[in-house]
Amino acid sequence: MNPLFVATALVIVSTGVIWKGSEVLEASAERLSKHYGLPVAVHGAVVVAVGSSFPELSTVVISTLLHGEFSLGVGAIVGSAVFNLLVIPAFSALSSERLESTRDLVHKDAQFYIISVLVLFATFALGATYVPGGTNQAAVLTPALVVFPLLTYGIYVFLHYQDVREHTQSEDIAIKSAHEWGRLVVSLALIAIGVEGIVRGALEFGAVFDTPPAFWGITVIAIATSLPDTFVSVRAARQGSSVTSLTNVLGSNTFNLLVAIPVGVLIAGATTVNFLVAVPLLGFLGIATLVFIVSARTDLKISNSEAYVFLALYAVFLIWMGLETAGISQTVRGL
Repeated sequence: MNPLFVATALVIVSTGVIWKGSEVLEASAERLSKHYGLPVAVHGAVVVAVGSSFPELSTVVISTLLHGEFSLGVGAIVGSAVFNLLVIPAFSALSSERLESTRDLVHKDAQFYIISVLVLFATFALGATYVPGGTNQAAVLTPALVVFPLLTYGIYVFLHYQDVREHTQSEDIAIKSAHEWGRLVVSLALIAIGVEGIVRGALEFGAVFDTPPAFWGITVIAIATSLPDTFVSVRAARQGSSVTSLTNVLGSNTFNLLVAIPVGVLIAGATTVNFLVAVPLLGFLGIATLVFIVSARTDLKISNSEAYVFLALYAVFLIWMGLETAGISQTVRGL
């Protein structure tokens, strides 16, 4: 059978499995959040964000542990972060009458997300200067070093925990919590199975087209694993819950950078990160972050015209990655 057909079919079917798993996850997470009386912002930034980021976390774990391709997982994380910042808010804005932001979202969640990007840069810098083997072109990440971003995420969770303590519970629904937790576990298992299929499909694409695994992580895997975030955010926007929609995006990216990448390092052991690849990609992620924050703060909403700018910028990103892979452009040397 044609390898390209098999890889394509595997990616499509696996994406469907992830989609189904994300539906169950989103429903269970919402019921559990209401059952425990969590504030909307905490539900979006922590509960939903961590749950919908499980595909990205699974990608890093599976690609590193089962396939020995840490770069594939990291590529998926960066590609997913760009997709989350540009495509998800754009779809959410275009599918709702008004995608509103808040000062609290801009000044707390968005700013902490910027801190997460800076912490990742600082971790790379430490790996280049203080870990044996690090150079001005590559950082060596060790399990001891990635404790830094993990602790930073712990602070993020602690800040939201303080919000929960100060929150007056306004809604409490009676559910069978054990049953919902069971559904949640099943949904995570479905997502993990789907991610394994997508990783295998991406590796097959790389073999068929003789392209590096990182490219397929940045594009195909990133888009497929971001579908849970897209589904959750667009649905929330349509229901008028703009805060959940946007905090889910920021919370997911914060989790991916501060938890998913360090988990991959913990599994792989000492891992080398090529600055010639990482710096340009993180630079584009920084640009996307600034565009998102400025748009979210302007009139405290994301308009349709801004949504189209987001989509155009993401198209530029995909074209850029294609040119890099084809060797036409060489700004990301080593991809």
